[in-house]
Amino acid sequence: MEFGFMLSSEEHGPRELLHQAQLAEQSGLDRVFISDHFHPWLEEQGESPFVWSVIGGIAATTKLAVTTGVTCPTTRIHPAIIAQAAATSQVLLDGRFRLGVGTGEKLNEHITGTPWPPVSVRFEMLEEALEVIRELWEGKIVTHHGAHYTIHNARIYSLPARPPEILMSGFGPRSTALAARIADGFVTTKPDGDAVKRFRDAGGRGAVIAALKVCFAPTREAGQDMAHRLWRNEELPGQLAQELPMPEHFTQASELVTPEAVGRSIPCGPDPAAYLEAIEKYRAAGVDELYINQIGPAQAEFLTFFERELQPQLTAAV
Repeated sequence: MEFGFMLSSEEHGPRELLHQAQLAEQSGLDRVFISDHFHPWLEEQGESPFVWSVIGGIAATTKLAVTTGVTCPTTRIHPAIIAQAAATSQVLLDGRFRLGVGTGEKLNEHITGTPWPPVSVRFEMLEEALEVIRELWEGKIVTHHGAHYTIHNARIYSLPARPPEILMSGFGPRSTALAARIADGFVTTKPDGDAVKRFRDAGGRGAVIAALKVCFAPTREAGQDMAHRLWRNEELPGQLAQELPMPEHFTQASELVTPEAVGRSIPCGPDPAAYLEAIEKYRAAGVDELYINQIGPAQAEFLTFFERELQPQLTAAV
């Protein structure tokens, strides 16, 4: 399993994200996963920079590989514009860019006033969007009149030598099957070996990648409190993450989530064993690339901890 660093666009501004990418490279990591949000999940997170600008900064100042984690190319931004943005990112990154996609959340996609469609329609929209994106990456003039999108005489001129791979996020059996059919890889947020198996059994190819939230801190309690303050929404069940429209609603929905509940699912504190145990679950599930997201301001401290305490043991375990 390969390791990278996750950049949280909900929690950090653009300059800080760029600094974190540079720190990750200096720590020996060669890839980052960057979230694409218009709103943060919670008011406490407090940020939402435009991901494509940040990717340009990363391309200009590092040699990292970059994957969006994940972009919704269906509602807030037309797939033709995503196709152009991804093509430019692939050029700037010398072929080290991958477009991670998903069906999105109402939190980000409702802002243009477009009605939030049911999940079955969101699957249809994503499949058609990827068809359009790939056709535009061929460099020809595209006119498309589909069920959800219209494109008239569009052509992308600034194209990379090879198009980016597209990885799709999935949670349930339907999205996993769709990812196996239309994507070049699979994105998951949990060490779900059954989902990985479903993806592979359905013919899914390419990398399976995942993200793991952690909170390195002087004590387990301090890390747990920080993780609860900034990411207690991670404990919300079911479809709430896809359906709630505003950060204040996530704040309300997560009122009953305790620090102890967060601490049971997120490795916190200074003990390497907690992190290694969590990472091993992803390895056992069949994840190929794991991106670790440090919660809170101690980004440099965590990267030092990873380089000195975790990386040697992870390398020895291979």
